[in-house]
Amino acid sequence: MLYHLHEMQRSFLTPMMQWADASSKLFSSPVSPFAHTPFAQRIAAGYELMYRLGKDYEKPAFDIGNTLVNGETVGIMERTVVTRPFCRLLHFKKDLTDKAIDKLAQPKVLLVAPLSGHHSTLLRDTVRGLLPHHDVYITDWTDARMVPLSEGAFHLDDYIFYVQDFIRLLAPDLHVISVCQPTVPVLAAISLMASAKDPQLPKTMTMMGGPIDPRKSPTAVNDLAVEKPFSWFENTVIYAVPNNYPGMGRRVYPGFLQHAGFIAMNPGRHAQSHREFYQHLVLGDDEPAENHRQFYNEYNAVLDMPAEYYLDTIKTVFQDHSLPLGTWMVGGKLVRPQDITTVALFTVEGELDDISGAGQTQAAHELCSGIPAEMQQDFVAPGCGHYGIFSGRRWRDVICPKIGEFIIKHG
Repeated sequence: MLYHLHEMQRSFLTPMMQWADASSKLFSSPVSPFAHTPFAQRIAAGYELMYRLGKDYEKPAFDIGNTLVNGETVGIMERTVVTRPFCRLLHFKKDLTDKAIDKLAQPKVLLVAPLSGHHSTLLRDTVRGLLPHHDVYITDWTDARMVPLSEGAFHLDDYIFYVQDFIRLLAPDLHVISVCQPTVPVLAAISLMASAKDPQLPKTMTMMGGPIDPRKSPTAVNDLAVEKPFSWFENTVIYAVPNNYPGMGRRVYPGFLQHAGFIAMNPGRHAQSHREFYQHLVLGDDEPAENHRQFYNEYNAVLDMPAEYYLDTIKTVFQDHSLPLGTWMVGGKLVRPQDITTVALFTVEGELDDISGAGQTQAAHELCSGIPAEMQQDFVAPGCGHYGIFSGRRWRDVICPKIGEFIIKHG
């Protein structure tokens, strides 16, 4: 019922937001006579703020048209390599001849994006940082409301099987990077492959800001998952997709609920950000205003998660702690990180991370006891929050180069 009420509200707000957008342009366009009236900038700023607070945000594009390789600008072509019901594997292919690409000999990287409410485009800056020195692939997860019921369910186990299939497709000269939520299923995927003596194992695995062991330095996100019984999640936050989407009837954890949770974690910070946006518009400060638009275009664009996957994650990762306790069964097989012996491990944490607390990602080193010490590395980024470990200046200047060095060392 809540999902249907949300859709009714969205339908009601859409024409109002279109009016607010048109009014903002009416009072700001230099060719409009209204733009030259008193208080025009304040009126335009108010209308634009109203528009951005109430509009519906669609999935953004990666919009990566080029990169720098050895000081020269090279075009980037976004190619779909594999299409599955719940995910696409994308390749950011450099617009060079096969011979030129072979000559570059850039390490191949599989970037496993989170399926935790935001689209994979949240890692746009991560991709940009890797592209100059790496051949980059990324998992682009599909909004569950767009997947017909006929495609079946999608569990946490299925996520693991998807990752394994993508690794086998791109291996053996492959390096896997997982950001936040996927650190857990990626470690499980590689552990199961190692236990089975799979020859297609990657060379390295880099895990960034993920809940490998959420018992360590628990955050508000971890606390919520354990304070509520599993039945609460089943009965309170799971809804059926309305009939105006291809996935009508599919049970999902709606993206708008996840977004509300994101906002509720730091309401004051978001309110201050919108106040500053209004002031920038009034004062004509175009650059910070555009930065605000770009950030919230991404932050406010959310997707629905399959109910089975979401509930599996709550129970397996956050309530039962199945990975660190060594009790996780996937497809009838026990997940044994200690069986990994040939894949180098690099963990990255942010000193100020309020999503995955200190030590949660580092726990992978203790679990992967079969990896020689010289093939393990850990880095805690000083002054860095959760998003800062994969986006922004610290990512580009500090973390990305360290990952590149690790890949070269163990490639």
